[in-house]
Amino acid sequence: MPVTHPLLTLNTLDSVPLVEQIVVGIKRLTEERVLRVGTRLPSIRNFAVQHSVSRFTVVDAYDRLVAMGYIASRRGSGFYVAPRQPIEIPASNTCRLEQADDVLWLLHNTFQDIPGAIRPGCGWLPGSWLDGNAIQKSLHELSRKSGEFLTSYGDVSGYLPLRQQLLQKRLTDIGIGAEVGQIIMTNGATHGLDLAARLLIRPGDAVLIDDPGYYTLFGYLKSLGARLIGVPRNVDGPDVSRMEQLIEEFQPKLFFTNTVLHNPTGTSTSLAVAHQILQLAEKHGLYIVEDDIYGDFHPSNAPRLATLDQLKRVIYVSSFSKTISASLRVGFVACNQELAARLIDLKLLSGLTTSEINQRVMHQILLEGRYRKHIERVRSRLQEKRGQVIQKLEQCGLQLHAEPVGGMFIWARLPEEKNAAEIATLATRENIMLAPGNLFRPYQEPSPWLRFNVAHCDDDRIFDFLIRRR
Repeated sequence: MPVTHPLLTLNTLDSVPLVEQIVVGIKRLTEERVLRVGTRLPSIRNFAVQHSVSRFTVVDAYDRLVAMGYIASRRGSGFYVAPRQPIEIPASNTCRLEQADDVLWLLHNTFQDIPGAIRPGCGWLPGSWLDGNAIQKSLHELSRKSGEFLTSYGDVSGYLPLRQQLLQKRLTDIGIGAEVGQIIMTNGATHGLDLAARLLIRPGDAVLIDDPGYYTLFGYLKSLGARLIGVPRNVDGPDVSRMEQLIEEFQPKLFFTNTVLHNPTGTSTSLAVAHQILQLAEKHGLYIVEDDIYGDFHPSNAPRLATLDQLKRVIYVSSFSKTISASLRVGFVACNQELAARLIDLKLLSGLTTSEINQRVMHQILLEGRYRKHIERVRSRLQEKRGQVIQKLEQCGLQLHAEPVGGMFIWARLPEEKNAAEIATLATRENIMLAPGNLFRPYQEPSPWLRFNVAHCDDDRIFDFLIRRR
C-alpha cells in the first residue's frame, strides 16, 4: 500500500527502492519550487514515522540529496532546501537564461492570475488606486489628433515635449541639472536598467547590488553572466564600510541601488551615506545605477545620488509604471552625454524606438496637473494604510526593520527567526501570496524577513494566518 504525505507519496510495493523514491520525490519538489530554498525538511525520525520507513532509509536518502546539492545539513538544526549555486558562464556567451532560473519561475507565478488570491507580497498598487480616468481622457484627446505619430516609429530618444517636461519639472525639482539630450525614454524602469547593464557589463564582471534588493534585477544580471556581490543594507542605506571592503576585494564596475523608499525595506539612503557612496565611486572608478521608481511616493524631497553627483557617475532611472500605469510602460534614463549617446545606439540596435503614443498620453497627464493631484491622494492613502498594517503586524509578533516615512513596503521579521520561505509555502495553500525575504537575496539565501505591501493588506485572513504561525 502506498503511504501518502501532503507533499510526497511512497509505495512499498514498487520495484524502485524507497531510497530512490525519496530522492526523486524531494528533487522534483525542489525543482518545481513546491519546497522553496530555505524550507526545513522533516527530521529523520519524523520523516521515518510519517512514511513508515526505517530511519536508515531516510538517512541514506538525505545523504544523497546533500551530496547532490539539493539540501543542506545544519548542525543541531536539521536539513534545509539548499540555494542553487551560481553556474560559471563561458565568456563567449552573453545571455544564459538558466542563470535566472529561480527568478523566472517567480516572475511567471507573480503574473499568473490566481482566482481569489490575496497578494500582500506583491509590488504594485491596486488598480482601484490608480487614475484610469486620466488615462482614458488623455487617450480620447490624443485620438482626436492626426499626425505621423500614429503610424511612425518616432524619435529614438523619445517624445521631445515629454523629455523637455521631465527636464524642466522632474529633474529640476530634485536638483538635477541636465540637458534634454541626456534624457532617453524607455519602456519602464526595467528597460532602463537593462540598457545600462548590457552597455557596461561583460560576463564574469563583479557587480554590486543591494542586499536585500530587487529580485528581477538579480535575475537579469545573472543572465548576463555577472557575479552578484551583495552590499548589506542598513536603515540609513548601504553599509558603506562593508561596501568599501567589497570594492577592494572584487573591483566591480557597477553598483545598482534603490535609494528612495527602497524595495523591499521601505527605507531611504541618508544624505551622509549618499556622500560616502559617491566618494567611493570617485575613488574606485565605479558607475552607479540609481533606481528611483518609488521616489514620487516620498512625502518630501529625499536625497538622490544623481542630485549630489549631477550625472557624472550616476545613471538615473525612473518610470511611471508604479504610479500611473504599468501598461503604458513609460520610463526614462538620465545620464552624462557620452553615456547617453551610447545608450541611444544600444536602444536603437535592440528595439529601435519606444511608443510615442504612450509618451504623448503621459505628457498630457503631466501637462494638465493630474499627476501631482493623483500622487498626493495616493500618498495620503498609503500613510493611513501603513499605520494600520504596522499595528497589525506587531500584534502578530513580527518585528519591523524600520517604520517607513512613505511608500508601500514594510520589511518585517518573523518571531524566533523562523524561515520565511517555509511560512510563505504554507500561506500559498490558503491562497495568500507572501513575499519571503530569500527572494530578495542575491542567491536566495534563507531569511526570516517578509515584505508586505500595505495597499494589499486589507484582508484579515493575512493576519489570522500569521498569528496561527507564530
